[in-house]
Amino acid sequence: MLLLILAEECAEVAQMISKQLRFGKEECMPGQQLFNHERLTLEIADLFAMVDMCVSENLFLRPSTSDKEMKKIKVEKYLDYSEQCGTIR
Repeated sequence: MLLLILAEECAEVAQMISKQLRFGKEECMPGQQLFNHERLTLEIADLFAMVDMCVSENLFLRPSTSDKEMKKIKVEKYLDYSEQCGTIR
């Protein structure tokens, strides 16, 4: 069940990222009290909470600092390549 909830939280984070990209960081959807960046922050907090719970239940290991650093290096590499291709500036 925790993995299912984790997947749901991932989807909710993705949805809020999409809303922020489409409508802007400072947009506040009618009927909402928070700006998109605030709503995204809350969804990320929910995601982190689920990661913590899954780790506590030994569903997977907490990523190491070196694992995260390797991902950052990979992202930087491909951001540089995207810039060379002219798709980002």
